[in-house]
Amino acid sequence: MIAAIKATGTKTRGLLAYLYGPGRHDEHLDPHIVAAFAMLAMPDPGRSENATLTELGHYLDEPVRLRNSEFGQQVTDHVWHCAVRAAPEDRYLSDAEWGEIAQRIVIAAGIAPEGDDLACRWIAVRHADDHIHILATTVREDGRRPKLHDSGLRVGDACRKIEKDYGLRQLKKGDRTATRRPTQAEMHKAQRLGWDQTSPEWLEDRIRAAIPHVADAEEFIAYLEADGIPVKARRGPSGDLLGYAVGRPGDLNSQGEQIFHPGKKIAPDLTLPKIKARLESAVPEEHPTARRNRPTTPWHQATEALDTLHTDLADDTHAQAHITALGELLEATAQKAPAHLRAELQAASEAFARAQRSQIRAENRTAYALRSAARDIVHTATGPDGSVVAALMAALVWAVIVAARWHEAKGHAQQTEAARQAVQHLKSVADHAIAPVLVELEARPPREQARLTLAGDVRAAVPDQAERILADPAWPALATVLADAEARGHQPHQLLKEAAAQRELDTARQPARVLITRIQHTGRNPVPNHRAEAARSRTTMTTSIRVRQIHDSQLPSATPTPAEQQHGQRR
Repeated sequence: MIAAIKATGTKTRGLLAYLYGPGRHDEHLDPHIVAAFAMLAMPDPGRSENATLTELGHYLDEPVRLRNSEFGQQVTDHVWHCAVRAAPEDRYLSDAEWGEIAQRIVIAAGIAPEGDDLACRWIAVRHADDHIHILATTVREDGRRPKLHDSGLRVGDACRKIEKDYGLRQLKKGDRTATRRPTQAEMHKAQRLGWDQTSPEWLEDRIRAAIPHVADAEEFIAYLEADGIPVKARRGPSGDLLGYAVGRPGDLNSQGEQIFHPGKKIAPDLTLPKIKARLESAVPEEHPTARRNRPTTPWHQATEALDTLHTDLADDTHAQAHITALGELLEATAQKAPAHLRAELQAASEAFARAQRSQIRAENRTAYALRSAARDIVHTATGPDGSVVAALMAALVWAVIVAARWHEAKGHAQQTEAARQAVQHLKSVADHAIAPVLVELEARPPREQARLTLAGDVRAAVPDQAERILADPAWPALATVLADAEARGHQPHQLLKEAAAQRELDTARQPARVLITRIQHTGRNPVPNHRAEAARSRTTMTTSIRVRQIHDSQLPSATPTPAEQQHGQRR
């Protein structure tokens, strides 16, 4: 059940006309009052031919007029409106049940506290099977204004209890980090203009797509402008950027002027200060040796960064930072992955956007590896090969599962659900990404004796999961991967233990497939030959000594040789 509190209005009679009218598409049927404040003595205009909307409006507004005349301060923002809607799959609710629900909503909101005879005047109108509208005038009988601060949170909590008490679909509890729901006006405008999304939704997607491409706030503004998005930047006297608002091309008001939406109105994590905090957590300058030892491509870097994600969630501020950066990595991957995977990846990224934010403060600098990988991916000109894509997709699946578990442990219901939705999209992507890899691997199986030996390695390395792995349809492909790694000098037994330790296999649908992507990633390079390295080291040292000796022998000597002494005497 969703209770949407609308913006405060000024005209009681105008809202009544809508509630009792036919609706925009003749969807209002049999409008009538199902509940009202205790003092309601007016007949219902929906059931009585003699009742008028004007009389009902005057009756509801009476405390407002009295306050205006007695206090001399005109109250105009007095119309409180809340639409309460059941889920499409919920059962039919009777008028009596809707009336009880309306009573619980106005009590929770503070419109009419329980047992308060001097509360605000209100009515609940039903004009469809699945929802009601509550209209209240926010001046009490004693002339005071009700305390409505945080009424949305209280009403939301009341809805969760109502769902349970009436056997309705139970929604997740909010925490003030969700995006604002589109207004009816925004949805109707999008429909009229043939847009699939409302302007705030469209702008949110464009802003999230821009973040991995930029390094600071000024670049962020410039990127949006270059993308054709009208931007209104707010600056201080010094020229420093203080805020921003963006508009959708073609979204104009009645005067033909561009409509702008501040970042904070689009999504709670897209305010300028929060975007700055993420962008300023840049990668620190690396030692040249560390730079040389980094994985070969941004796709490898991303997989490496995801490998350690589960170890970075012990501290809540670090966990929140890594989950936010994981969202940026998903967005970057959706932009640069092979074309046939992009639509599903974009769906995963959009679903995970809700899981990126919570009330926990993020220590953004701790997530520089993930964020750096995302930026490197969007700036790379070449795509990854099949096995690299499959490894990254498998790593993303596991990372989002880990994020969902963290949110669940913290009681973040909406974020948990969003992460689980993203997992479903990512699993589909992983299935498509690994399919050609499996075909290639299965086409060149190792010899039977070698496969039997490798099966023994599986039983020794992961005894608890061995039978599931060997029964997996992907086992022949895993055997090929292990044989390839062994040819590069790796020990299959050790690779299996390391891969199994990186993620638990109990919840994996196909454990052999999980191990394929892990081992292909970790075993892609030959094992260093320590003897050869020692020999090269000795050779290098010997060569250096010889070069130094030759160099020294060519320098003039400080002590004259006998021949030089004799030559000097002749002179």
